[in-house]
Amino acid sequence: MLKNRQITLASHAHGVPQVDNFSMIETPVPTPGAGQFLIRNLYFSLEPAIRGWLEGKANYFEPIPLGGVVRGPSVGRVIESNNPDYAVGDIVFALNQWEDYSICNADTILLEKLQPQDDTPLSWYVGPLGGSGTTAYVGLHEIGHIKAGQTVVVSAAAGATGSMVGQIAKQRGCRVIGIVGSDAKAQMLVDDFGFDGAINYNTCTDITAAVMAQAPDGVDIYFDNVGGPILNAMLLTMKVQGRIVCCGMISDYNRTENPNPITNLWEVVARQLTMQGFLLFTYHDQVPAAQAQLAEWITSGKIKVLEHITKGIANTPAAFCELMSGKTTGKALVQLDLPEEQ
Repeated sequence: MLKNRQITLASHAHGVPQVDNFSMIETPVPTPGAGQFLIRNLYFSLEPAIRGWLEGKANYFEPIPLGGVVRGPSVGRVIESNNPDYAVGDIVFALNQWEDYSICNADTILLEKLQPQDDTPLSWYVGPLGGSGTTAYVGLHEIGHIKAGQTVVVSAAAGATGSMVGQIAKQRGCRVIGIVGSDAKAQMLVDDFGFDGAINYNTCTDITAAVMAQAPDGVDIYFDNVGGPILNAMLLTMKVQGRIVCCGMISDYNRTENPNPITNLWEVVARQLTMQGFLLFTYHDQVPAAQAQLAEWITSGKIKVLEHITKGIANTPAAFCELMSGKTTGKALVQLDLPEEQ
């Protein structure tokens, strides 16, 4: 009898998550009911947002209870179906759980039937053609109102979303500056991804001055993945009527009980800034067009894909902890290790 391995929350995370915050259990493979279908998960998308669900506090999703299965986006294959819209063999993206097999229905969050091309790795539908790429695209266009000739700055620029933001902005004819945590990452952005400049915040004593040195006329769009001190510094670099796209607050995810203060908020008024947060599922109807454009750029080589793949469901907790400690570059994901016949 097949077993369903599941990664559960063993203890609430405090600070940087640790492997012992998680546990792995085995349960029977679930049977789909009326209108449901069963998928075999193939890839987990590791997202910093998951950190906010691990400490027993509600945010835009309910927290994961102790003993509950950790949730996260995944790509999987339908292996049994009682839903006429989803046939055996279909590939789907959805917000499921960290487990081998998941039950889905028409109301599953972020559910999307994929049409993978033969020469496109399925893992790309987790990252550059999935949530990371579409978050970057939608944020820049719907919130940032990006136009050619503008200056765009992005934090966590070597990460899954940040690396896509910078490359998309270059395709739109913008000047792009990335903020990262190491000299190696900064060099990679310029040499491999075509950024116009990069700043290592760990060695930079004045982020505001460093950005203004590379963008003396100011910044049109700041795509914020980190919040905290970098957001505070960036408020002093913005042009009048600039836009700040608030995508994430990574700098506070591991310190929710003592978040970083933001002392320069007056600049939102003084510079007449637009500062807006967004969640991708609110713009779900924009995703297909975003994916189509991203696929064109990626297949033509105009946008490069950077992945950090961990193999084996048992290694998911360690891979997530590595992500949250800032040690990864590109899209972090887990490739599940079930035999193909399963």
